Amino acid sequence: MEITTKQFGTIEFAEDRIIKFESGLIGFEELKNFLLIKQDDELFFWLNSIDEPEMAFPLFGIRVLDESYPLTDDAEPFGIVTLNSDPSKVTINLKAPVYINQDEKIGEQRILDNEEYFVDYNLFVE
Repeated sequence: MEITTKQFGTIEFAEDRIIKFESGLIGFEELKNFLLIKQDDELFFWLNSIDEPEMAFPLFGIRVLDESYPLTDDAEPFGIVTLNSDPSKVTINLKAPVYINQDEKIGEQRILDNEEYFVDYNLFVE
């Protein structure tokens, strides 16, 4: 299979790499099929839609920031990153993590009912 993306150009991939989001992502419920992409020199993972290849979400592994962050069903939590040319304004959404089970190739986004986690946590604190 093959898609052409803004971020990475044309990507060939096997069907078994597709991560299925039954409910999509918040605000993008119609997008159900994604690739999780990580390049060697990149800090972030990218969740690239197969349904609309121009849509890609930068992700950061939350457990790197907080080892005690809630896990679920052998799925790893990722936060969607809001990029900015000013590194002090790059934020990560800890309130609505994207959980990805890479073995089962399923994902879901959840909203955590916990005031400890913020929607716009500064990723690069000076």
